[in-house]
Amino acid sequence: MAIYLDHNAGSPLDERVLDTMLPYLREQQGNPSSVHRYGRIAREAIEQARIQVAALVQAAPSQVIFTSGGTEANNLAIFGAMGPHPQGHLAISAVEHPSLREPVLALQAQGIKITEIEVDSEGRVNPLALGAALRPDTRLVSIMWANNETGVLQDITTLSEEVRIQGSLFHTDAVQAVGKVPLDFHHSGVHLMSLSAHKMGGPKGVGALIVDSSVDIFPLLRGGGQEKGRRSGTENVAAIAGFGKAAELASLEMNQRARDWSQLREYLEQSLQQLPGIVVFGEKAERLPNTLFFTVPGIEGETLLMALDKAGIGVSSGSACDSNHHQPSHVLLAMGIAPELAQGAIRVSIGVDNNLSQINELITVLKSQISKLQRMLLCDVGYGV
Repeated sequence: MAIYLDHNAGSPLDERVLDTMLPYLREQQGNPSSVHRYGRIAREAIEQARIQVAALVQAAPSQVIFTSGGTEANNLAIFGAMGPHPQGHLAISAVEHPSLREPVLALQAQGIKITEIEVDSEGRVNPLALGAALRPDTRLVSIMWANNETGVLQDITTLSEEVRIQGSLFHTDAVQAVGKVPLDFHHSGVHLMSLSAHKMGGPKGVGALIVDSSVDIFPLLRGGGQEKGRRSGTENVAAIAGFGKAAELASLEMNQRARDWSQLREYLEQSLQQLPGIVVFGEKAERLPNTLFFTVPGIEGETLLMALDKAGIGVSSGSACDSNHHQPSHVLLAMGIAPELAQGAIRVSIGVDNNLSQINELITVLKSQISKLQRMLLCDVGYGV
């Protein structure tokens, strides 16, 4: 039985989304910048998607810039907000995704001063820690809405108030949050918000940056002047149309999805906590309804992951974008977790195609593999003695 439980890395394409995309892959091949009827049909599809995505996050359609995904959205937020001649200070939380950390490090190499805001043992940013990180020359603060590994949610509205008082810009990477928990761009007080389609049943390779009308974004890509000059390049019409449909479905079905996911996650968490030594990360914090990040002391996460993979169960050991580095999660280290404990982390992220039977199968396989691996460790220790 194949069981996919890595939806935070990417969720399967919803059939209804595929149906929306197919006409733009098969029949409608007009360039959306063309003035003839074929171009107008493509343009109408993009503008419809812009309305759908904006509605999901309570933004205005004019505030939506379509990108190639969450990574580009984060890069556009960082480099675009800092401008062509970056100066000043930039602050980010210690638990940000690599697609945000890497552009920030690139700016640091150019001489920009960077502050990493500490998090508590549950992975939350304390407003006092944020306040201490702000400086008179702080240009931009970036704190993710929901962590991709732990699922821990930040109190973005409270944090953004602190930043606005300072007069700085606030960006949030909401890639993992969108479609799973309600987002309100306007009332959250943020200036910039990154989104991605493929975490919520949409296609890979398309995302968006939501930009407050008061913010002037310096474009990373220049050429045809698409997206009102903020992101040049011929738009991926089929993917954008699919993004719009996925956003529409999330708006309609989010509450039911969240209830279903929460029930499965809580059942899994309670079952795992019956095993000796299991540690659940961020368990005391508000988390995404679909995400559980845990470790079994003494067992390598990669070893357990491969054992589950052989049993046909797909989980992860953290961020998919950082999975080849074989280093302890920087998120867990920032939370004060010991490296040897962080090294064993396993993430289960539930999606719309998962059910109780699959969770029970996961629990059965986990118990069997953990027992087997622990026996092997005991034998190794005994042999060494």
